[in-house]
Amino acid sequence: MRVLITGGAGYIGSKLIQALAPQPKIEEIVIYDNLNRGNYNLFFCGNNQLRGKVKFVSGDILDTRTLAKWVNHSDVIYHLAAKVLTPFADQTPHEFDQVNNWGTAGLTYLVESSNVSHFIYLSSTSVYGASEEKLTIDSNLQPRTFYGISKKEGEDHVRRFLSGDKRTHIFRSANVYGYAPSLRFDSVVNKFMMEANFTSRIEVYGDGNQMRSFIHVDRLSDFLSSLPFSDLKNGTYNLVESSFAINDLVVELIRLYPELEVIHANQGMKVRSLQVTPDDRILGIKSVDHDQLYRDLLKFKNHFSF
Repeated sequence: MRVLITGGAGYIGSKLIQALAPQPKIEEIVIYDNLNRGNYNLFFCGNNQLRGKVKFVSGDILDTRTLAKWVNHSDVIYHLAAKVLTPFADQTPHEFDQVNNWGTAGLTYLVESSNVSHFIYLSSTSVYGASEEKLTIDSNLQPRTFYGISKKEGEDHVRRFLSGDKRTHIFRSANVYGYAPSLRFDSVVNKFMMEANFTSRIEVYGDGNQMRSFIHVDRLSDFLSSLPFSDLKNGTYNLVESSFAINDLVVELIRLYPELEVIHANQGMKVRSLQVTPDDRILGIKSVDHDQLYRDLLKFKNHFSF
């Protein structure tokens, strides 16, 4: 089985590769990435299981000529390539549209005429926008940011495969946290961990009661790596473990760093919430309680050099 991962050098891709590589049925993994986020750590992770099985291709998702060669070479595609900032990103609208919308459109056109048997698209819970209520897979999509809009449009391109003969899965991922070779520090948990460990100070915007939905990068990548061998039906799913208020994160961080100073900026400002319930159709993803969140943070802390 030959696997193509667009954006494979990124945060999630760098973990997914490690989960896929040991599986004997996986013959080859092609990382297709333009490295515009400077994700070079993947090349130095010291994992000998990747040697001989993983190939890197320098390419942009908008370069359909180069991309076509590797699409036609693949059996399974994980489409992770995206312009990503924070879940409520409102900057550089043109880039979000070009990469997340039209980049996905170009890829799906290539897949449509290929022998790819399984297409997996990682979307985002940002397609729901914001809500004080708990949202489910049946909730209306009301994206409020350029990022969320572009991911919804990406879903629209992929959705036409759902009724065809290609296995197709669309996953709306929650906010991802935890250590990976290619780390993102604009993600709230990772940002807090970096600041708490090295400055003993974090800054919370608003009153801290705003909700966010989360999933750990290890459990996310383990689940994604199992998909080529699973019988999960074609469809769109929420990939969420649990939702916590920002203040809940602060409590666990203080358990980990008792001397932590917490600064509240614009405490009277109302910050948008987004709380998505776990999808009970995905049996491999379970809700996370506060103790598991603490253990996740402790595991992250142990990756720091000092």
